[in-house]
Amino acid sequence: MSTKTAVSPSEFELVSGLEIHVQLNTKSKIFSSDSASFGAKPNAHISPVSLALPGALPKLNKEVVAKAVRMGLALNCSINQINYFDRKNYFYADLPKGYQITQDNKPICQNGFINVTLSTGEEKRIGINRIHLEEDAGKSLHDQHERYSFVDLNRAGVPLIEIVTEPDIRSAEEASLLLTEIRKLVRHLDVSDGNMEEGSLRCDANISIREFGVQLFGTRCEVKNLNSIRNVRRAIDFEFGRQREVILSGGQIIQSTLNFDAERGTTSPMRTKEEANDYRYFPDPDLAPVHISDEWLAQLKFDMPALPQEITRKLVLECGVSVSEAAILAEDHDLLKYFNNALPHVNNKRNLVNWLTGAIRAVLTDLDLGIADFMVSPEQLADVINLVDDKKISQQNALQQLLPALYQSAGQDVLLVATNLNLLIEENTDELEAFVASVLSKYQPQVESYKKGKKGVLGLFVGEVMKMAKGKADAQKINQLVQDKLK
Repeated sequence: MSTKTAVSPSEFELVSGLEIHVQLNTKSKIFSSDSASFGAKPNAHISPVSLALPGALPKLNKEVVAKAVRMGLALNCSINQINYFDRKNYFYADLPKGYQITQDNKPICQNGFINVTLSTGEEKRIGINRIHLEEDAGKSLHDQHERYSFVDLNRAGVPLIEIVTEPDIRSAEEASLLLTEIRKLVRHLDVSDGNMEEGSLRCDANISIREFGVQLFGTRCEVKNLNSIRNVRRAIDFEFGRQREVILSGGQIIQSTLNFDAERGTTSPMRTKEEANDYRYFPDPDLAPVHISDEWLAQLKFDMPALPQEITRKLVLECGVSVSEAAILAEDHDLLKYFNNALPHVNNKRNLVNWLTGAIRAVLTDLDLGIADFMVSPEQLADVINLVDDKKISQQNALQQLLPALYQSAGQDVLLVATNLNLLIEENTDELEAFVASVLSKYQPQVESYKKGKKGVLGLFVGEVMKMAKGKADAQKINQLVQDKLK
């Protein structure tokens, strides 16, 4: 730290790194066949292995290794094809063995990075120090009895990966963007559901500050178990301010583990920070080294899907849509699958993206459905969009009448349904001109406003004509007829 006698608050910078715990979505636990599913009654998913009974031996779940490798590849890591499990010794009531099986000196993935795009448009690269495999502990329940704490061991032995970043984070924005990207990746790769409210994604933030220009790190504090992206931002902002005030008042930062109070937005000490040697790591004698063969690693690489950033760039180039529209598709696995299934059947790629990111998203919100449960198949939606593009049906009628009719039974022919509902556009120009004349006669004050420059009322005229035509007209043609008449 500098020896200056007076330091301006603005001269400090944040130095932070995240430890992100991701619960893998395997069917069984990491070292036993117990179910790893969420939401069961307490102690329903246990066995001699997860209870750590004498003589019970762990056996590694192969799918856990595969999911960790996929995440490592997505984060540009080197994959250690020979890696080891270690015992991390500490004593909690919900840790049955008295130690946690984890990876210390030889984790499965190392030396990666991820890029995030800041609000300024600048791209920031954040280093990934390591990804290691480990088992989760159980859960202590302190609100079930007035005198006793209860322990639920359903979570004991559930597989985790811990993603440890380098201390490259310089703002709360960078931290929240990083966590957002990690959540997108674990869902996209089907590694985890990423639900922070269920504990599938948890984050610890290591936070220190230093004066600008100083290379040495300050004393760090670790804020534990942040359970939302918003709370990560709030905890970092509060802790930065707290540490700055301590230093400016002449105090010293004490290395410690902190709790974050989400209601107050403040941190408070839990305990002084343990060092690595406090855990007395040593290789687990019950587990053999993990060997990832060249052939298996090659297969895992081959099976990797395109990543969201790559998909976004491709959609922008090939469909001519905005980055934000493309990102909506790229970041939603089910929506992207629906898009890919509809794509061969639609005439205009851009319009398919526009429908899925606009009108269909609104429909799904109203119905409280995900796209995977949408009653209209990708092929049917493509046919609907083609009818609208070919001006055979109005978009209004497509959304308000045709799609609801298609909900009723699967596999109906879209054109046949539109015909039976009498929704097809009838190009009767004389009738439309009569409708236009009627509307303009009815809205004379608005016509005068239009002639004085208030062009916004044009939408009123078009909408009223469309009502008279019962939606069976082309809105662009009506628009032109109205403007011609107004001239």
